[in-house]
Amino acid sequence: MPKKKKVKKIKKVKSVKKIKIKNKSISKITDKKSSVSGADEKPEIKKIKKQPTEKRIYNLKDFVVYPKHGVGKITAIEKATIGEIDIQFYKILVEKEKLTLTVPINQQSKLRPIASINQINKCISILKTKPKIKRTMWSRRAQEYDQKINSGKIYELAEVVKDLNKNTDIIADQSYSERQLFEKAYDRLRSEFEAVLKVSPEDVQKKMDKALGRTKISEDAQ
Repeated sequence: MPKKKKVKKIKKVKSVKKIKIKNKSISKITDKKSSVSGADEKPEIKKIKKQPTEKRIYNLKDFVVYPKHGVGKITAIEKATIGEIDIQFYKILVEKEKLTLTVPINQQSKLRPIASINQINKCISILKTKPKIKRTMWSRRAQEYDQKINSGKIYELAEVVKDLNKNTDIIADQSYSERQLFEKAYDRLRSEFEAVLKVSPEDVQKKMDKALGRTKISEDAQ
């Protein structure tokens, strides 16, 4: 009788071990599946991040901004064949510089649409703030201002106008290069104001001069 009891106990232990082994193998399989599914999900996330942004399509007579030249108007959308490749491009007239630019549609990353009314209002609030006084050498500051002017960013343009504004037309109060940069930034900003607000250059100038505190200068000039 005692021998039979021992056999029964051994069988029970063996069955328990088998169950444990089975459970381990199941857990390993599920881990593998989860890792495989995780590996499958990663490329999908990467693909979403790498998706290229859609290029804006401009229409005829639209105003656009080309950073190095300012506001221009699309006068034509033409096609040409170069080396057996069909290329479509914009013809952009920059009236202030009397310049016509040819910009391929597939290379229009530098172009941007003209500012919105909200952005113009933001620029006016920038012009009203006090200019930043920097103690660095003028040559370095001039380089920074020139980069901001040619960046094509309207807020940076407004900052240059604000910082270089002297509230005076007296030549002695401003160096030649300083005055040149101010006028360049001022004209670029004014041309964008005109395109957005659709008012006369005189009205735009009054609006900008008022924000800059140059109203006395314009009154004396009249």
